[in-house]
Amino acid sequence: MNLNTFCINANNSSGFISMILMFAAMFAVLYFIMIRPQQKQQKRQRELIASLRKGDEVILTSGIIGTIYTVDEKLLTIDIGDKTRLKVLKQAVHALKNSNNLLNKNK
Repeated sequence: MNLNTFCINANNSSGFISMILMFAAMFAVLYFIMIRPQQKQQKRQRELIASLRKGDEVILTSGIIGTIYTVDEKLLTIDIGDKTRLKVLKQAVHALKNSNNLLNKNK
């Protein structure tokens, strides 16, 4: 009787361990497929925003292309031509116009 009880408990614990290992494997796959690339993209975006300077040509998330006229803490003034200027948040910048990153994204 004690031997049967021991075997049943061993089977239950091995099932529990395999379930934990399966969840760990699923989390690892999820991390490397979704979470890590997202973190890299966010890091590149933060670096881009930190590197913005007057005179840079930028593409906004709305598709507007212009030249940075002034840079404030959270805002940019973008000159889009004919002395037309827009104030936008820095987060609205998608890419630098002449950036190699932009050229690689289109391929």
